[in-house]
Amino acid sequence: MHKKNNKMIGGLFVYNHKGEVLISRIYRDDVSRNAVDAFRVNVIHARQQVRSPVTNMARTSFFHIKRGNVWMCAVTKHNINAAMSYFGKMNEENVKNNFVLIYELLDEILDFGYPQNTDPGVLKTFITQQGVRTASKEEQAQITSQVTGQIGWRREGIKYRRNELFLDVIEYVNLLMSQQGQVLSAHVAGKVAMKSYLSGMPECKFGINDKLTIEGKGRGGTEDPSKASRASVAIDDCQFHQCVKLTKFDTEHAISFIPPDGEYELMRYRTTKDIQLPFRVIPLVRESSRNKMEVKVVVKSNFKPSLLAQKIEIRIPTPQIPVGCS
Repeated sequence: MHKKNNKMIGGLFVYNHKGEVLISRIYRDDVSRNAVDAFRVNVIHARQQVRSPVTNMARTSFFHIKRGNVWMCAVTKHNINAAMSYFGKMNEENVKNNFVLIYELLDEILDFGYPQNTDPGVLKTFITQQGVRTASKEEQAQITSQVTGQIGWRREGIKYRRNELFLDVIEYVNLLMSQQGQVLSAHVAGKVAMKSYLSGMPECKFGINDKLTIEGKGRGGTEDPSKASRASVAIDDCQFHQCVKLTKFDTEHAISFIPPDGEYELMRYRTTKDIQLPFRVIPLVRESSRNKMEVKVVVKSNFKPSLLAQKIEIRIPTPQIPVGCS
């Protein structure tokens, strides 16, 4: 997993030739289900064949390829450009005034045609618009360390008057129920969002619940099946930021890392075991006549009275001209 500033794929979709979704996986919150319909209408069912592998619509980028009668599409809301960090607005005048710098960027970003380094923060450490001077051994070592990826996500010499670290755990419950109220599928997608404003090269360490198990990988879990069955937290899969030391996570049951500067996503996980649904939705539909139907929706909360739910939104599909609603 790359850091947040690098901008990641928001979702992956696989379509058949009719535009029906075969596989759908949304990784980030900024990509909605509307992207599925937008790609189907504007690319798969387009009047003219779309030849470009990249399509931009409503500030959303679609990277797609067709193999046989199957379409594969990656969606992202962000498309960071390393050149923008240097020149701001790209135009002919900026290109002519900075052609030497542009050649340097091209040489560092690509190595024999393979993408090598597109992080503006790392590129700025050794490609500057200042005068040429001989770099000291310490500076050369710092550049080499960041370019080779030893600690490429954080530069040295960061200083703050006040050291601060913020951690937010955000979880989303995805649920599919039948008309009878039976749960067909349910999973929780969570992430640990961080904000780090720390001086120097600090090493942070968070302890993990001893009852945590990661199925299929054994990472952070236990080899004893009887112990695993008693675990209160079971995670199907998880992804970490590249700064996390995975060896310590396996051995010490802790997340140890040297944090990037600013905002980033430390961890992303998914679980389908023992999900406690926050709400229970009970739809009641009654047809009183051939042209009249009554719909009643009952919502019950399953959480403790001490907790409070806010900004609850329930969408009920209705005809364009409903007679009444209460």
